[in-house]
Amino acid sequence: MVRVLLTGGSGFIAVHCLESLLKQGHSVVTSVRSEKKAQMIRDTFPDVGKDKLDFVLVDDIARPGAFDEAVKSDPPFEWVLHTASPFHFNVTDTKKDLLDPAIIGTTGILKAIKKNAPSVKRVVITSSFAAVFNAKVGNRPGYTYSEKDWNPITEEEAIQDPMSGYRGSKTFAERAAWDYVEKEKPNFTLTVITITDICVPKMNPPMVFGPIHPKLQTLDTLNTSNQRIRDMLLGRMTDEIPPGGVNVWVDVRDLALAHIRAAEREEAQGKRYFVTAGYYSNRELADDILKTVPALEGKVAKKGGEFPDEYFKYDNSRTRQVLGIEFRSLEDMVRDTIPTIRAIGA
Repeated sequence: MVRVLLTGGSGFIAVHCLESLLKQGHSVVTSVRSEKKAQMIRDTFPDVGKDKLDFVLVDDIARPGAFDEAVKSDPPFEWVLHTASPFHFNVTDTKKDLLDPAIIGTTGILKAIKKNAPSVKRVVITSSFAAVFNAKVGNRPGYTYSEKDWNPITEEEAIQDPMSGYRGSKTFAERAAWDYVEKEKPNFTLTVITITDICVPKMNPPMVFGPIHPKLQTLDTLNTSNQRIRDMLLGRMTDEIPPGGVNVWVDVRDLALAHIRAAEREEAQGKRYFVTAGYYSNRELADDILKTVPALEGKVAKKGGEFPDEYFKYDNSRTRQVLGIEFRSLEDMVRDTIPTIRAIGA
């Protein structure tokens, strides 16, 4: 059994990490922004006692020193899974609202661990394919993206508009984390999980699909990827299926497992992992939904949403080989996800 600090515990990815950690018998303290969020998580896991699931309030992770007290624990933490990211409704100043909070939120927890939690040996951070993907060259047909790639965006480019700011924030925050570990030589290893929430020339959502926890979600608060399944179930795509935008995806349960194995496995330490199951299209998603729910015939369009003619390649071999992830199929994800979204009214 390991004592774990999990940040952002009510988030879509984090709650699946939490579920996996609890199933494995670990003791978890998760950070939340409010007591209301904490109670929602308690209601989701009603049979788990305080010795296995506890909470710490961190209302703004981008505030300097936000995690100074949160990293203290008795018994002490051994792992930290940092899935939380700064929370902003409006962006008026790209540097102030996006770049600085992302960097402070990431390096701040590393500084807090080094200062106040010497027992922590392993830190896993959730990053973004936006820190890998080069938006300047579009879909880049024929090129293979992997962990070795970095988004070449500069700060001057990042402050031009919010979307560039988003890409820049993810890139600069991850680089700052690696730079901090290299310079400060803390007592912990750093491992980074890169998820497929890339932003190409238009604003595109993260393609992390999978079952939801109904007590933590409503139809209006679903993560953007699962909103596509919701909309098809509700008959909102009867005329034509829109393009996928981002045509690589992952099941949230596989993503959560990747976080945990990145902490568990000695050979996994100190590396980046590009966690994707591979390609998908909205057309394929729609077809799998119709296969799962034949009664939707006529309510989900039969045209549109095809895979692009040209697209980049990907290499997820490190995730498969080192973390041992065997990715679920899109069809399995759809079958398992539909009942959970229907449970909240779809």
